[in-house]
Amino acid sequence: MQSRYKWAVVGMLWFVCFFNYADRQAIFSVFPLLKSELNLTDVQLGIVGSAFMWVYALMGPFAGLIGDRLSRKTLIVGGLIFWSLVTIATALSTTYWQLVLFRALEGLGEAFYFPASMSLVSDYHGKATRSRAMAIHQSSVYAGTIAGGAVSGYLAQHYGWRSSFYLFGTLGTLLGLVLVGLLKEPVRGQSEEPGDAPVHGAFDFSGGVMNSLRAIFAHRMVAILISVFVGANFVAVIFLTWMPSFLFRKFGMSLSMAGLNGTAYLQIASVCGVITGGWLADKYAKKHLAGRMWTQSLGLLVGVPFIFLAGWTLSVPMLILGMAGFGFSKGLYDANIWASLYDVVKPEQRATALGLMNSIGWLGGSVAPVAIGFAAQTYGMSASISASSVVYLMVGGLMIYGIRSFMEKKAA
Repeated sequence: MQSRYKWAVVGMLWFVCFFNYADRQAIFSVFPLLKSELNLTDVQLGIVGSAFMWVYALMGPFAGLIGDRLSRKTLIVGGLIFWSLVTIATALSTTYWQLVLFRALEGLGEAFYFPASMSLVSDYHGKATRSRAMAIHQSSVYAGTIAGGAVSGYLAQHYGWRSSFYLFGTLGTLLGLVLVGLLKEPVRGQSEEPGDAPVHGAFDFSGGVMNSLRAIFAHRMVAILISVFVGANFVAVIFLTWMPSFLFRKFGMSLSMAGLNGTAYLQIASVCGVITGGWLADKYAKKHLAGRMWTQSLGLLVGVPFIFLAGWTLSVPMLILGMAGFGFSKGLYDANIWASLYDVVKPEQRATALGLMNSIGWLGGSVAPVAIGFAAQTYGMSASISASSVVYLMVGGLMIYGIRSFMEKKAA
């Protein structure tokens, strides 16, 4: 029963995360309508996209600290219901600043999800299944992104831009009410085994915030992982924010087709990549402490030429190839974002560490929508997207440096 339930937990959280990303992605497919209805510039649209990320990032460390001290089930279910209601409220916006406000509030609600959920999953899944469990969960990110982009674009074209926000918000609220009775809080650290260095040890929450931070950064690889996440997230946010508008403008696609094509190829390929990355990482982590991190570095370096191609090509088939190639490589990296972090952080500090990493990563990512909005005015959207491949190259090299410097040790 316990073995089956630990995978059922992954399934339940899969649907929560699905709405987490569908709700946040829906806005980008309706940018053209918002631009005309509210008379917005590209920079103002970028601020709408970044408002979510700014609040989401700033709340990350607080959400992590809370996740290590309070019931994670309460944070997950309560957060889902809150951000779903905010999604419904977004549909009621009639001015630019109302739109910015509700996007910011959605970031507040969603900030509590990942620190709590990944800490909870790590207590149901030990090192033998952790990467696979988190990889399956991560696939919901891509499914939710596709649904948010495609459904929002289709409904906006036929029924107005507000319709998808009513739909996703209502369904998310109903899911939250169902999970109140189904999701169970596990004992912290129950999946750890003696000898699972460096994470195994006694629990101590009495040291205060500064002691927690010092313990988290005691392993030098933590700073490397956070820095790499900033760069990887910066590139991902560019594609999530601007690709539907890019296809609408450059290739003349309709709103529904731009919303679908701007997410589907990349995200479906990411599902394949994340499952592959989870399997590879669990396999190599048995032989090397950095097995998960080597999988991530592979994904980053492989993605470089595909990012460049997606922005530069004038051919739709080559565009699809670029997006799919980037999506697969992104999945290899994404499968192990949190599992790699948990290889160097103790169980009682995992939500705090994830919240901090998520915060810094999304602060870096929040710059992307506005930065590309400015860059596109001078260099064009194509050149701006292609140039982001340099970021992937840099963080891929940084990951390899970190592994060679701080992780060259065989697993027991």
